[in-house]
Amino acid sequence: MHVIRIRLRKPRRVWDYRCPDMAIPRDTPCLLEGENGLEWGVCVLPPEPVSPEIANRIRYQLVRTASDADLLIMSEIETEEPRVLTKCRERVEAHKLPMRLVDAEISFDRKKITVFFTAENRVDFRELVRDLAREFHKRIELRHIQVRDQAKIAGGIGVCGRTLCCCSWMETFFPVSMRMAKCQNLSLNPGKISGQCGRLLCCLAYEAETYGYKGKGGVRVCANACAARDAAEEPEDDLDADLPPEPES
Repeated sequence: MHVIRIRLRKPRRVWDYRCPDMAIPRDTPCLLEGENGLEWGVCVLPPEPVSPEIANRIRYQLVRTASDADLLIMSEIETEEPRVLTKCRERVEAHKLPMRLVDAEISFDRKKITVFFTAENRVDFRELVRDLAREFHKRIELRHIQVRDQAKIAGGIGVCGRTLCCCSWMETFFPVSMRMAKCQNLSLNPGKISGQCGRLLCCLAYEAETYGYKGKGGVRVCANACAARDAAEEPEDDLDADLPPEPES
């Protein structure tokens, strides 16, 4: 049994899928088995052989590579999605709901519409779902996402001048703290160390471990110096809200 890694369209997550032993180059459009039927994705890692134990843990499998007819259908869906998003925003304004729509996704079989949104608090959108179902005559799912996922879907260019890591190669997000910026002697100006999502730059964690150690013996000099300095200063609020709260004593 072989396993192929596929990046889905939205929110651009990468998952493993079972597949037969066949040559599938990178960046090849594929159709996949999913919980909602056929899904569209792009190959990011060609099939590799795995043991039966690993293959049995993978739930879904590759159906086939996309044909010319499939590409035409996908082009029509991508053309229709902006219109669907505009109509959804009009409905949200009519219901005066405190939510911000990010994007809309139409399933490959055109039976379901998924709308991604951000909101600070819980939102009762049951009436909105009913209105959208009557409007489009499809199943409607409203999916709440975090601001990092919003940047992952929207994409863009980072302060380094390259495509955002989250929408180019990163598969999952990891915690980033202000201490990482302090140990690297970076500016603590939030405007300089924050990404498009408003959270701390993910790249602050790339070299954090290297800055924490120095010397052949692996002595933790920088981290200890940062800890001593933090103990002497007043505690500062962490700009990254994704970090878990401190346990209560």
